[in-house]
Amino acid sequence: MKYRELGATGIRVSEIGFGAWGIGGDSYGETDDRESKSALVCAFDQGINFFDTSDLYGSGHSETLIGQALSGHRDQVILATKGGALPYGGMRMVQDFSVAHITKAVESSMRRLKTDYIDVYQLHNPALKDLTDDLLSTLTDLKRSGKIGAIGVSLRSPVDGQGILERYSFDAVQVNFNMIDQRLLEVKLSVLARQKGFGIIARTPLNFGFLASSLSNIVFGENDHRRNWPKEQLELWSNSSNLFESLCQQRKISKAQLALQFCLAFDEVSTAIPGMLNTGEVLENAAASELEPLTAEELQLIQRIYQTHAFVVKEVKHREVGRRYSEKIPVPKF
Repeated sequence: MKYRELGATGIRVSEIGFGAWGIGGDSYGETDDRESKSALVCAFDQGINFFDTSDLYGSGHSETLIGQALSGHRDQVILATKGGALPYGGMRMVQDFSVAHITKAVESSMRRLKTDYIDVYQLHNPALKDLTDDLLSTLTDLKRSGKIGAIGVSLRSPVDGQGILERYSFDAVQVNFNMIDQRLLEVKLSVLARQKGFGIIARTPLNFGFLASSLSNIVFGENDHRRNWPKEQLELWSNSSNLFESLCQQRKISKAQLALQFCLAFDEVSTAIPGMLNTGEVLENAAASELEPLTAEELQLIQRIYQTHAFVVKEVKHREVGRRYSEKIPVPKF
């Protein structure tokens, strides 16, 4: 496993991190806690030291599992969690970024993680209006007290980063980035990272699993968030991994490994955090760090595929509890 600096924090993180949304048990189908903890231990054994979670995932269950599995290795792991998002149904997120809530959330996360400090604490998908002076002052105080090592923000979308990151400084920024979602590059967040010194945590590097497998003709269960996306969007994603098949064959690597290598091709990315539910996925994903980097020609091919194909419908209708609503999603422009 190779390691990189998390921006200017002085924290060294594994190139492949452990995305712990799925092990919460309420967003990627049914899970087995024993299998989840085995995956966490396996990740540690493979050199993964960065574990990213949230108090939202399984209403804290993901944090609890991490605390149980890794408490004996606390000084050897980097724990990152998030706060501000509340349990919700469908695709519309309910949030609370009040000082009272965040202060309590930090304490609750530490208790579940079995630790007295959190290496990276991130605000979970805030809007610009949520970033009040009182909130940021509170986070700074928590950092000074040693309860937080670094202050981060998990962006709802790369586009949100333009307004937030030009106005505020964070140590780490978590954002969607993968072969079929390159908005991070389009809105120049990588340039801003170099200028302001924050580390980028690349989430959804496998695009909800669709870049690791075609996932075609799969019926997602009640507790799988992917069932909320409309059929048209799922069809676009289900065919996407096949577009990169020739590169996988040439390199003799898996689809997931190619997707992770793409994220790691950019120096501003400190770590990529695929979701992992079992030891098999851990071993496959961790191995991506040791592969030969993508060549300039291979990167150009991936970017050309992205530029010449549609990967998001212009108007997506999400299914929410009892009703439907429309949300305009930006279409990449070149």
